[in-house]
Amino acid sequence: MKNVETLLRENRAWAEETFRKIDTKFSAVTLRSRDKLPYGVNENGFHIDMTERRRPWWTNGFWGGLNWLLYAYTKNEEYKKTAKRSEELLRPVADEFGRLDHDVGFVWHLTFGADYMLTGDEAAKNLDLYMAASLASRFILATKVPGGFIRAWNGKRGTAWDNYDRSIIDCLMNLPLLYWASDVTDDDRFARFAKAHADVSLRDHLRADGSVNHIVDHDRETGALTGTQAGQGYAVGSSWSRGCSWAVYGFVLSYLHTKEERYLEGAKRAADYFVENVKSDWLPRVDFRAPAEPVLYDSTAGACAACGLIELAKILPENEGGKYLEAAVNLLRTMGEKFCNFDPANDHMLDYGTERYPADLSPEGLKKAGVHMSIIYGDFFYTEAVLKLLGAEFSPW
Repeated sequence: MKNVETLLRENRAWAEETFRKIDTKFSAVTLRSRDKLPYGVNENGFHIDMTERRRPWWTNGFWGGLNWLLYAYTKNEEYKKTAKRSEELLRPVADEFGRLDHDVGFVWHLTFGADYMLTGDEAAKNLDLYMAASLASRFILATKVPGGFIRAWNGKRGTAWDNYDRSIIDCLMNLPLLYWASDVTDDDRFARFAKAHADVSLRDHLRADGSVNHIVDHDRETGALTGTQAGQGYAVGSSWSRGCSWAVYGFVLSYLHTKEERYLEGAKRAADYFVENVKSDWLPRVDFRAPAEPVLYDSTAGACAACGLIELAKILPENEGGKYLEAAVNLLRTMGEKFCNFDPANDHMLDYGTERYPADLSPEGLKKAGVHMSIIYGDFFYTEAVLKLLGAEFSPW
């Protein structure tokens, strides 16, 4: 097994060339999509705009976040202009408190938080702190035992959207907003909520083998697990690959903010499981326990996992970290060859992303489930991972 230093040196030329293609592409796309909050692309290959369709949607921070990543590394002012415009388009959502949920980290910390980190914009900082307070307000304190969890979504008891006592693995990726809020306010209450939720995720979301439960129902008084839901995976008890990638990267991020070893151990367990299930061809399936046919990929899981794997490699001793860095490089290089479109004439880069495992395998069912499409967070995480290989210092997390 090669060590981290050797792997970085051997893959430097590939990472530089790949980033050159990313930068060339998005130098054009940032101008075309400046007045959009992109999600996927239409039949002509251009970004679908969520501004009027669903402005509060959980992915609407990734376009601004991607542009902040690109600006931080290149100092190209056009990326900064697009990131700032993205914030203008998001700003009205802050006036609808009832539309906010646990994904305020994805939406606001990648945009307004990144803005403050890179430019010192106090207005951006204050709005991000408002969102941290919103996220903290979702914490359900278990009254009979210490601890609790962050409630994922809104909804009323007894309705079709009864999400009263429910948490999801994705929320690990929103916790950096709370850690950051504690840092900038010198007030540890935000981080206390974040660690309590991360501990519940270790206990109830991360399984012994490193796979994850996507959705968990809790007892509101004790915080104990009362049931699990299939969520975006194939079935209850299966293994949704992007959920596993959230665990890989999310636990790494909690470790980086707290230096508490249990989060590092959780990240390694999830990482080992993820790598074992993709190493046959380095092309992640939507669910690792779904039927072998049809073959359904989710490139976004691979891109997110690669970010976490690279961070693990940086944290761990050289020889141990090498296996995680090698896995990340294999993911990125294979998906770059098989799934990436670097043509500046269209808006999609990382293709073969999938929203969820389809309940219906007909063509209409596959379309409804968002199977094999370009999704903006795939582009974000793929770019972030390549920048990590290049040693980029900025992180919005």
